[in-house]
Amino acid sequence: MKMSLQSSSLFNHVLHILIITIVCCLLGGGYEVVSGHEIINDEQEADRVVGLPGQPPVKFNHYAGYVQVNQTHGRALFYWFFEAIDNPHDKPLLLWLNGGPGCSSIGFGASEELGPFFPKKGSKPKLKFNPYTWNHAANLLFLESPTGVGFSYTNTTQDAKELGDSITAKDSYIFLTNWFRRFPQYKSHEFYIAGESYAGTYKKLN
Repeated sequence: MKMSLQSSSLFNHVLHILIITIVCCLLGGGYEVVSGHEIINDEQEADRVVGLPGQPPVKFNHYAGYVQVNQTHGRALFYWFFEAIDNPHDKPLLLWLNGGPGCSSIGFGASEELGPFFPKKGSKPKLKFNPYTWNHAANLLFLESPTGVGFSYTNTTQDAKELGDSITAKDSYIFLTNWFRRFPQYKSHEFYIAGESYAGTYKKLN
């Protein structure tokens, strides 16, 4: 049975649409629409976490990276930021600091206490979702402070000898100033500082 020219063109058109749809499904497997703040600059996009090993699927964006606090000394603090699960535009921003001094906010606060991902025991990297995560209620910003804690670093050896509460507070203030330049959409949010143990000292100094 012969198809007319019109029928043949329609068939080819439908076939092309079908092929494109299949290819898009294959390439986009696992992609999820995330309803967070719109990414508004290249620095944010560079810090967005897109392939964390063993991460369960989630409906929020999270970011991690360095913010420089002293260019001359090559000093930078590491952060991990989780947008609120629902309506991050309307939720407050909460900075979390662990105590010590010298306790990692990511190793403990984020990964064992109030963050959305907890590590599961086993030979392969795998994370489980924490149903009690605080980013149900707020946008969570975990900071590795002072310098030398976790992934935070300095390229000046003398910094380690001069560290103290005042320098830690000053670095944290500079961190926040520069972080808000990277994430200006959060400047208008309610802002809270929370922590545990020795973090209370940092909060008073800030």
